[in-house]
Amino acid sequence: MNKIVILLAAIVLVAATVFTGGFGLFGPSGNAIAGGSYTIPLSDISGTAKFYEHQSGGTTITFFVVKASDGTIKTGFDACDVCYSTKKGYRQEGEYMVCNNCGNKYPIVELGTENKRPGGCWPGYLPSRIEGENIVIQNSDLEEGKWRF
Repeated sequence: MNKIVILLAAIVLVAATVFTGGFGLFGPSGNAIAGGSYTIPLSDISGTAKFYEHQSGGTTITFFVVKASDGTIKTGFDACDVCYSTKKGYRQEGEYMVCNNCGNKYPIVELGTENKRPGGCWPGYLPSRIEGENIVIQNSDLEEGKWRF
């Protein structure tokens, strides 16, 4: 009888781990879903940049999401359009994202667009959209930015 209870408990634990993505303990933050999207609850987003990871064929693609002072949600690759080869990424200083390589500062409120400084340093553009209570990033858009990593 004890063996059956232990076996059933093990099956339930394994099933729960598989269907909840390891209870959130493994893999990237957010949820990569079958529809080819990466979703993050809007309730997780604040004025402090939060960094996420997406795994792609042995490459870790990192990106950030942050709420700008005007209330808009901004997304960007944690890699510069120019300095990406240094693999140093960005940090936040108040209302700015700062390149860890060259030190250039970018107002968070201006992010989420194509490079505003053609030929210059700028957080890699990462398209996103809001659907209901989530911000959604297409896995294909993450893959298109893979060259930066």
